[in-house]
Amino acid sequence: MKYYIIAGEASGDLHGANLIKAIKEKDPQAIFRCWGGDLMQAQGAEVVKHYRDLAFMGFIEVVKNLPTITKNIKFCKSDILQFAPDVVIFIDYPGFNLRIASFAKQHKLKTVYYISPQIWAWKQSRVHQIKRDIDKMLVILPFEQEFYQRFDCQVDFVGHPLLDAIHNLNKTDDSWRQKNNLSDKPIIALLPGSRKQEINSMLPIMLSVANDFKDYQFVVAVAPGQELNFYQPFTEKYPVKLVQGATYALLQNAHAALVTSGTATLETALFNVPEVVCYKGSKVSYEIAKRIIKVKYISLVNLIMDKMVVKELIQDELNSKNITAQLNELLEPNKRTQLLADYQLLKEKLGGSGASQRAADKIVSFTAEGK
Repeated sequence: MKYYIIAGEASGDLHGANLIKAIKEKDPQAIFRCWGGDLMQAQGAEVVKHYRDLAFMGFIEVVKNLPTITKNIKFCKSDILQFAPDVVIFIDYPGFNLRIASFAKQHKLKTVYYISPQIWAWKQSRVHQIKRDIDKMLVILPFEQEFYQRFDCQVDFVGHPLLDAIHNLNKTDDSWRQKNNLSDKPIIALLPGSRKQEINSMLPIMLSVANDFKDYQFVVAVAPGQELNFYQPFTEKYPVKLVQGATYALLQNAHAALVTSGTATLETALFNVPEVVCYKGSKVSYEIAKRIIKVKYISLVNLIMDKMVVKELIQDELNSKNITAQLNELLEPNKRTQLLADYQLLKEKLGGSGASQRAADKIVSFTAEGK
């Protein structure tokens, strides 16, 4: 069968790659055409658009890039019709994907949404569009099932695929630090995001405390799709190292972390790394978001646990003084013990391993119906 998959961010590329791998086990003749990245390509998909050319963050940034977005939507519609897939699979990325879902439904194509848009946080009205245009909804967060039920929308909770991605990793060997020119000092990992816009905003603030923790080494995770030379103007004044294509290996070796809000906050927790969650956007985008977002927290860790497990430093609170204070607290044994206990409960709430396989089972069965 032929599968057309659309993911617009690094996390979608990761989950899409694991989904493709699981689908191939059940449908060995499967053909994949995708919007995604290097990980999906490595699983044998033909990637027609890379996510690094698609991700625009914030309200103002989206408006500024509307001509590009409109052109991409037009191309996507044409490409889908030419490929004639048996199913179109959407991975998060709602502003784009819900437009394409409507188009796909009009053309009587089967539609699956894997990894729900965060409509429980804002734009809840999108649930009606999802009911209309999506044939099968697969969710990965435990509270999403209850949310959709409120709107009489049936969804399947398959668990979180990050548990599988992390469980299947090989432990890094003792030479990993040496290969990356790292010392024996404990590592504080910096994950400033995957988009250039995020990195421009977050990395300078994160780096501002690098000289205040002499007994630790700061290591920056270079995002997939970004070049090393993009980071060097930020890092050249500080005693920090860069690692490329090795974010998970970095987290396996990290003692603590500063992490930009997003999927990486959950990844960091699943690696049992104490973290401070960071977010700073443009003033206009933040003021708009503050008025329409309907959740208590910005971190997936806190949202899933429904309490403040990891500290969130947002907008003006994200400054050198507060980062230093929060990092010092994370480095205390009692705080770390409590965090690790909360992280264990978090993993239990996420449904255990096998999410990609469960999603693939449902997608392959649904796609094969009536054939």
